[in-house]
Amino acid sequence: MQFVDYTKIYVKAGDGGRGCVAFRREKYVPHGGPSGGDGGRGGHIIFKATKNLNTLLDLRYQREYKAQRGQHGMGKKMHGKNGEDRIVFVPVGTIIKDADTEEILADLDKEDAEVIIAKAGRGGLGNAHFATAVKQAPRHAQPGEEGEEKNLVIELKLLADVGLMGLPNAGKSTLISVISSARPKIADYPFTTLVPNLGVVKVGDYRSFVVADIPGLIEGAHKGAGLGFQFLRHVERTSILLHLVDVSDILESDPVEDFKKINRELELYSPELMKKPQTVVGTKIDIAGDEKRLNKLKKYCKSKKIDFFPVSAAANKGIKKLLAYLAVKVESKRKSDV
Repeated sequence: MQFVDYTKIYVKAGDGGRGCVAFRREKYVPHGGPSGGDGGRGGHIIFKATKNLNTLLDLRYQREYKAQRGQHGMGKKMHGKNGEDRIVFVPVGTIIKDADTEEILADLDKEDAEVIIAKAGRGGLGNAHFATAVKQAPRHAQPGEEGEEKNLVIELKLLADVGLMGLPNAGKSTLISVISSARPKIADYPFTTLVPNLGVVKVGDYRSFVVADIPGLIEGAHKGAGLGFQFLRHVERTSILLHLVDVSDILESDPVEDFKKINRELELYSPELMKKPQTVVGTKIDIAGDEKRLNKLKKYCKSKKIDFFPVSAAANKGIKKLLAYLAVKVESKRKSDV
């Protein structure tokens, strides 16, 4: 399935039905009087979050949503039928914005959360409402009100406890494939991961947390280099940023500089991201050679009081210790958010 996390759509709530102008004309009712019924209200446009979806693909291909209009009022004071609401299902974690004002209208971050995005028009009153002692046969009724219409921006921000960050080929996809049931594409060339991947990690019999593997960043991502940072919205909700740095002897770059490059890009995207707890993971230690790069990164993290874990996902080294640490951190964050 194609992953879509951003789209624009148009919505239009249903108009209210017209009030009716009618009079009773019955053989045994000599003074019938006005009997026009009210129009029904239109249908609302309602957005509802569901865990059965994980992409905005449906909204990408259907850009227009309209609700049913209300039925017009009828004689004998019969009320017009209300229009049916139009329910639009979206993934949990969907943010809805007004495209014209950029105002956030709703943040559907829980299962079954719903919101009326466009309110329906009220039905018009029939002429039965306008009879008075002075004017006993009114010949006018109200028209129905128009339903709201809006242009919307729909964004999806995946809900995950831990976000994996790093340069391309830092080992993010390999790690998430080892610690969860997620099966992302893994290859020895940059930008293997083109869209975020989610994986559920189980620690012991009861504890579990969700990890998001975000496509790799490179220097200049804020200017659109590489894949840019269009997917960074998916780590804005995470509790912990797990920063992966390749410490193998295959690379000649400075591991500390690699770490700083990504943080610079994060800060350019959102200074708020830099306030999140960061943990550094030195990856591919099974091919670290003389461990100069590993030790340099470890020393730097110690000087900055950043938690550091050397691991090898391929050789399953250091993974158990890392997961135990993450489980404690995630559980602590969940309790503090209650």
